[in-house]
Amino acid sequence: MVWLGLAAALVVLAVLDLFVLHRGHHEVSVREAAIGTVGWTVLGLTFTGVVALLGDREDATAYVTGYLLEKTLSLDNVAVFAVLFAGFGVPELLRSRLLSIGVLAALVLRIVFIAAGLAVLDAVHAVLYGFGALLVFTGLRMLFKNDEHEPRPADSRALRLLGRVVPLSPDYDGQRYVTRRRTGAGKLRRHATPLLAAVIALAAADVVFAVDSIPAVFGVTTEPFLVVSANAFAVLGLRPTYFLLAGAMRRFVHLQIGLAIVLLGVGAKMLLADVVHIPTWLNLAGVIGIIGISIATSLLATPTAERQPA
Repeated sequence: MVWLGLAAALVVLAVLDLFVLHRGHHEVSVREAAIGTVGWTVLGLTFTGVVALLGDREDATAYVTGYLLEKTLSLDNVAVFAVLFAGFGVPELLRSRLLSIGVLAALVLRIVFIAAGLAVLDAVHAVLYGFGALLVFTGLRMLFKNDEHEPRPADSRALRLLGRVVPLSPDYDGQRYVTRRRTGAGKLRRHATPLLAAVIALAAADVVFAVDSIPAVFGVTTEPFLVVSANAFAVLGLRPTYFLLAGAMRRFVHLQIGLAIVLLGVGAKMLLADVVHIPTWLNLAGVIGIIGISIATSLLATPTAERQPA
């Protein structure tokens, strides 16, 4: 019954976000994005009370730690989505629609990855060490990442595969994913528009983020209900967060370092799980403290003029 209740709530919230709150095509204002971001965050944190009623204080602490961890990691999604939209030249009026698809795909993919990951963990305990090593590797990669080399959407393997199936058109055709263009012989042939290419790129990015973020929450808890709910509530608020922070992500100059340290810590905890027991409340304090410090130092390091909205 608890799982059915969670599933029903997620379906209702997804439909509300994707088809009711953001109907039509319009540019999302900063005010609208801020209200949406705060609303989804409050909802995600409020669910901690539900977890406490269904379980105990330890479960509630594990949930809120996982939620805040996944919420913070989702900021990387925002940065990459901004790069993809700029790379494909996606019009502002279509970005909300693409984000709807991206959020839905991310939600489904994470549930699939969680189910697969938990099944593997249940069968082979040693896989926990593999997840820990993956997080340490990811943390080190983020720590020493060269920001001068941003990902190029056109270089995506998924897009190269799409290009083998159907030719890619350089021009948009309204909201269409596939259009017809005349070939050199004068015949009409189907071509994928940049809109479809952007959707494919978003889905590919969602797969990468799922691989990185799911092991992170496993470092906090392996209770399926807590893992699924923490990921779901973190992902559902991704769209308004994009419109609120996409233009300001470069100002958080130390956030990547904070995320890297968190992942390194969670990875080390998983590698030492059979030797050292770290209380859940200490995990929570560590995540809040490290991310809070990285955001605060970023704001102090960014000149006041750069923090002023354009």
